[in-house]
Amino acid sequence: MTNPIIEAEGLTKQFSRGKTTVDAVTDVSFSVDPGGLVAFLGPNGAGKSTTIRMLTTLIPPTSGGARVVGHDIARAPHEVRARIGYVGQGTSGSFAQRVRDELLSQGAFYGVPAREAKQRAESLIESLDLAGFASRTVQQLSGGQKRRLDIALGLMHAPPLIFLDEPSTGLDPQSRANLWEHILDLRTQHGTTVFLTTHYLDEADRYAERVMVMDAGRVIADDTASALKATLAGDAITLGFGSAADADAAEPAIARLADRATTRPDPTTVAANVEDGESLLPRLIRELDAQGLAVERATGVPPTLDDVFLALTGRTLREADAAHDTTPAAEPAAATEGAPS
Repeated sequence: MTNPIIEAEGLTKQFSRGKTTVDAVTDVSFSVDPGGLVAFLGPNGAGKSTTIRMLTTLIPPTSGGARVVGHDIARAPHEVRARIGYVGQGTSGSFAQRVRDELLSQGAFYGVPAREAKQRAESLIESLDLAGFASRTVQQLSGGQKRRLDIALGLMHAPPLIFLDEPSTGLDPQSRANLWEHILDLRTQHGTTVFLTTHYLDEADRYAERVMVMDAGRVIADDTASALKATLAGDAITLGFGSAADADAAEPAIARLADRATTRPDPTTVAANVEDGESLLPRLIRELDAQGLAVERATGVPPTLDDVFLALTGRTLREADAAHDTTPAAEPAAATEGAPS
């Protein structure tokens, strides 16, 4: 049985500002098996980046602990750092250095023999589509090219685990798509475990095998995207009728077959969030037709991960971000040991 590549137990981080203590991360426990792609979601200030910074040994936990790639983050931080890659939200490269030289310098920093470092740099340049820019300085690269270089830097010592903190933030849609193609290639070409944060919920929905949702410093959901959507959100179905009287008559049957509470967006429309709306909607239409209640319009919309967040917290991820942005007191701007995020 393969040991987890990440094991967190009761991971907690508090920051102090004067006499005020802020709980950035509280009692977080989870494990990650090798080879997975895990998306770590939540609004600004939820504690995602603080959790990653603890797991990567950049800041110590207040209590609890973790083992990463088989080593304790508190007792053997140097062993953890030697075995992981970390791509933060800022650009890692030295702006004045050329791309190929930057990779070779990174290899030397990790003690990779020069011959092996050269081979690995060329392999990463090719696999991350940097061949046309390898002789340029970092400052000459576009945003998408810099992010691909960041990932290459994180992989120069061939770590089995890489942490990516908001890897596609600020990129245009085409650059985002290209970056994700390269992230997915990491697993097939290098067997890398990927643990990432992202604010693009469509990315997590499409690519991640596992989704963890964090809010107010705690993990509040952990499953596959499809399971979270099915159990916490459901498909949104609506059925429209020719009159309010028909909608009144149809609503009990819809509630019974859907086994969910119904709502009335307007007098002639009945709506519900249901499991497997794709197969339920035709059944509803047939049964209502048999009762002499003609459905004049019907829609079925599959749920998104933002619907999951809404079901969990009562607000969307965008609303949560907006609330955090307008309440700076929720997190200290200048805390001891760094600011949570």
